[in-house]
Amino acid sequence: MEVLLKKEVKHLGKSGDVVKVKDGYWRNYLSPQGLAVPATDKNLKILQHEKIIEEKKNDKIKEAAMEIAEKLKKISCTIVRHAGEEDKLFGSVTAMDISESIENEGFKIDKKNILLDEPIKKLGIYHIPVKVHQEITVEVNIWVVKEKEE
Repeated sequence: MEVLLKKEVKHLGKSGDVVKVKDGYWRNYLSPQGLAVPATDKNLKILQHEKIIEEKKNDKIKEAAMEIAEKLKKISCTIVRHAGEEDKLFGSVTAMDISESIENEGFKIDKKNILLDEPIKKLGIYHIPVKVHQEITVEVNIWVVKEKEE
């Protein structure tokens, strides 16, 4: 029996694939779980229509992410920390600190989207990659400066 997958099924295929399965597998597993429908012309047309709508939605989201990325390129954030000899920080600057600094500039970026390999432990200027969308990553300038001593 040929079925049209509505969702990804491990070892079988991804959403939109037409695959051949045994009747019992479709009747007892794929159909009750809502993972597949029979591969009829009607169902294929419905799936194509849903894919077009999904693509348009994703294009709008990607376009908005591009605008945010362009704005993020133009900002630079300053993080003030205590530092000792040879410009080593007492502590470190983490993705959370960078996220808060970017938020102070007017952009809400989750700390998981800041691609920091390891915490920053020295003063300086850093170009940190920030993931704005699945396919869009932008570098943000981060200045780590020494706190003024009184």
